Amino acid sequence: MRNRSPLARGPVAAVTAGVVALLLATSGGYDYHRDELYFRMLRPDWGYVDQPPFTPLLIRASTALLGDSVWALRLPFVLIIAVVAVVAALVAREVGGGTAAQVVAAAGAGGMGPLLSGHLGATTGPDLLAWTLVGLFALRALLREEGRWWLWAGLVAGLGFYNKHLVLLMLIGLGVGLLLVGPRRELLSRALWAGVGIALLVGLPNLLYQVVNDFPQARMAAALADDRGDEVRPLVVPLQFVLLGMFAVPVIVAGFVEAWRERRIRAFVVAYPVVLALTVAGSGQFYYTLGVLLVVYAIGAAPVARWMADRRGRFVAVAALLAVNTIVSAVFALPLIPVDAVGDSPVAASNQTVGDQIGWRRYVRQIAGVYAALPADDRDRTVIITANYGEAGAIDRYGPAYDLPDVYSGHNALYAYGPPPETATVAIVVTAGDPMRTGTFGSCTVEAELDNGVDVDNEEQGATVSVCRDRRTPWAAAWPAFEHLS
Repeated sequence: MRNRSPLARGPVAAVTAGVVALLLATSGGYDYHRDELYFRMLRPDWGYVDQPPFTPLLIRASTALLGDSVWALRLPFVLIIAVVAVVAALVAREVGGGTAAQVVAAAGAGGMGPLLSGHLGATTGPDLLAWTLVGLFALRALLREEGRWWLWAGLVAGLGFYNKHLVLLMLIGLGVGLLLVGPRRELLSRALWAGVGIALLVGLPNLLYQVVNDFPQARMAAALADDRGDEVRPLVVPLQFVLLGMFAVPVIVAGFVEAWRERRIRAFVVAYPVVLALTVAGSGQFYYTLGVLLVVYAIGAAPVARWMADRRGRFVAVAALLAVNTIVSAVFALPLIPVDAVGDSPVAASNQTVGDQIGWRRYVRQIAGVYAALPADDRDRTVIITANYGEAGAIDRYGPAYDLPDVYSGHNALYAYGPPPETATVAIVVTAGDPMRTGTFGSCTVEAELDNGVDVDNEEQGATVSVCRDRRTPWAAAWPAFEHLS
């Protein structure tokens, strides 16, 4: 068992406070992300066709307590990344890192992926916390040779299933690592298998939801692979280099080297490529590897700190590198560029989440203009149907100010909230496709085209707003044609 320094509470707290301050200062920039608008709409449930329940429930609780605003919605995710920074410091401490190593590790929370995870109310923040905690407890089990830490890893993994099932990839990666490079006797440990049992027991209600509902997450994964697989798969490996920022790559490399030198934690060296391979094979998003990569980065903080010890020039170089990494990451991850200039910058083109935060209020005003132009008799029997959950969420959030009617969408979990009432004979249909596609209406007239006014390309830009009439079938019979997953 290696010696461990005390937790550098003051320096780690200072770095963490800096990340929190940056996230809070930019929290209200731009607008909601489309996923936030969607999660805000979801009713409490044990699960959804595309998500476990934790993140939507957290958003509902936060806005209920603090107010229905972007800032209130995002606050819990800022705090989650603060905890992630501390966990990273604890990982560095576990592998023998002192104050400097713990500071370098905590600074990893200023990288691209963690900043995005803390800025947006999405599943990535809680998922990152689950992965890093599992990594920390696995390190403790291996380095301290104390089986009880496998129990804690299992508990965290079980709880993580309620946010995202991706933490299973971390467990698979570590399991393959232990099998291939050891210590293999851990695979015979009763404590390790007890941890697996705890994970299954804690996550059982969520797993039963999947079974009872015909494995909706599997159907969702297949839909995503069909919809975006060819586009996403080639980018997964190249984008690994920007997950924590380009300037963090040397620390990550040091982490792989350090983990390989320490025989008891070589499994982490294998876990990363296993998770990466599973991500590519499943057409997953490139950031699915972020949790294991941050743990490796935190391990690398220890040798980096040794390298710069007693060398002022090296210390200054590392400090400057981390500062530049945070600045560059912040420019691309956070709303630092004025909204009017985003369309002319490379940021929106390289980070889709930026475009997904722009234009919602303006889009709703344009839809409201179409609704206001309807004859009074029509307005009383009108509903709004949107192609995707972002548009539906924006209307749900901003529509009441314009007295807009109820909004429906067949996208993902919102399909279950339909069909519209049979009294609705007129529909305002918002879509980038053909509003007549479903065969539900006898006629549709395009009345407007959505424009965010700042030339930012997103799913809504250029979408049409049509008034559709002459419904051919009852809504109950027509509604299945609107269902789609992506």
